[in-house]
Amino acid sequence: MPKSVSELKVKVFADGADIPSMLELYRQPYIKGFTTNPTLMRKAGVTDYERFAHEILLQIRDRPISFEVFADDEIEMERQARKIARWASNVYVKIPVTNTRREPMYNLIRRLSVDGIQVNATALLALDQVGHVAKALKGGAPSYISVFAGRVADTGRDPVPVMKSALELMAPEPNCQLVWASPRELLNIFQADEIGCHIITVTSDVLKKIPLIGKDLHDYSLETVKMFHDDAAHSGYELELTKEERTVGSLIS
Repeated sequence: MPKSVSELKVKVFADGADIPSMLELYRQPYIKGFTTNPTLMRKAGVTDYERFAHEILLQIRDRPISFEVFADDEIEMERQARKIARWASNVYVKIPVTNTRREPMYNLIRRLSVDGIQVNATALLALDQVGHVAKALKGGAPSYISVFAGRVADTGRDPVPVMKSALELMAPEPNCQLVWASPRELLNIFQADEIGCHIITVTSDVLKKIPLIGKDLHDYSLETVKMFHDDAAHSGYELELTKEERTVGSLIS
């Protein structure tokens, strides 16, 4: 039977931007931090970035929260990053590994980190990116490297070996923690825990499945059968009798 969430060594961070949901999860002791990004914020209907950030930071002060820059050039990224970092001591600033023109942001990550800004380098998928970012963060402030394991899996690759190799690349940099980002299913939490990944970011949709941990598979099978049966009944589906079936039925009766 799988472990319970309370027994996991990997830290579970909630990934989202809906304030009521974030505060509900904040009440759960197994949630050790939070991450956001512009896509999640837009999905949640956030229209004022700073107002959203300050509102949540007033209520969540004792766990790390990552906010992402949204510029596409290095100079403006740096301005935004330094401003975001001043919002609170528990803030990590998410810097994408490249901009949209495929220009690496390693130098920016380095400058911010040596200046004491807690960086969350994000949107990494390739191992060479992990190596470059780990070097950029060497000797700097506490930092995260977010490898999008779920997107690696989307390409048909097994993300587990990739994440294991990422941990090896990061081992010489004790101030860096590896984040298993964009998980697709609850199993990923246990995979991350097994390989020694430091953090996994999890959306509300996946977190809702936590009560299923260790559930009896026969019971779960029966619940699935009942779901299909109930949905068919409520839909009013019918298969009309053929002429032959009617004839056979009348003979039997």
